[in-house]
Amino acid sequence: MSSLISVSNLTKCYGDKKVVNEVNLTVKAGQILGLVGPNGAGKTTCLQAVLGLTDFTGDVDVLGYNPKTNRERMLNDVAYIADVAVLPKWLKVEQALTYMAGVHVNFDRQKAEDFLAKTNINQKSKIKALSKGMVTQVHLALILAIDAKVLILDEPTLGLDILTRRQFYTHLLEDFYNEDKCIIVTTHQIEEIEHILTDVAFIQEGRVVLSESTEHIKDRFKLVAVSDEYVSHAHTLKPLFANRIMGLTTMLFDQAKDNELAELGPVTSPSLADVFVGIMTKEAC
Repeated sequence: MSSLISVSNLTKCYGDKKVVNEVNLTVKAGQILGLVGPNGAGKTTCLQAVLGLTDFTGDVDVLGYNPKTNRERMLNDVAYIADVAVLPKWLKVEQALTYMAGVHVNFDRQKAEDFLAKTNINQKSKIKALSKGMVTQVHLALILAIDAKVLILDEPTLGLDILTRRQFYTHLLEDFYNEDKCIIVTTHQIEEIEHILTDVAFIQEGRVVLSESTEHIKDRFKLVAVSDEYVSHAHTLKPLFANRIMGLTTMLFDQAKDNELAELGPVTSPSLADVFVGIMTKEAC
């Protein structure tokens, strides 16, 4: 797979505070990378640097372009959805389609209309007459109709109900993704998109503390339901976290030996949310 995005030693400071601290990431064709971290971890700032929306130190390459010096050409093949879908309230949906067709060389109006045909959105409706979920769908139609190689999503479903969020990610896979493209998505709700992620990067206080494929993460980390008689012994194996609910102790282990874990109780693969909590807890200690 060829690299579409390469980030090396990316650093961003506001005064004396480093909000992004020497971040290194590579995103290849076919990858869907989840950039996950708590509020204020530096996720959005990383994306802004990749998009050329903020100054930074370090090296960023997107499709062979430097976003600082070749941003206009780069954006022909890059699409972006911010955490708030902002469209003029006076604008009609059909006018938004016409506008996009006039300003973006890679916009396919028919593809956008086909997307909207799957919804209950009337093209003659004004944005102000649509619900927040509908506005997000219009925004998605406009972006996914761009024949881009890179799609960057910053909390794209923030504030939407669960049905609309699921529809969003279904459309994303059906109408945009293929093995020649890549997607970066930030989210606070990793549990609802982990099934689509090929890779994940956890970011804490501006630093990437884990960056691996989801497949390798499932092999590396193990979740164990520890029997009461083995809890003390399990702690000697240094779990990333332990949680006791309704008389059952669950522990997350990193690179522990399978035979040792099997003696403690049932072993399963953790969710990415479990691993995220474990890593964040470890880093905070």
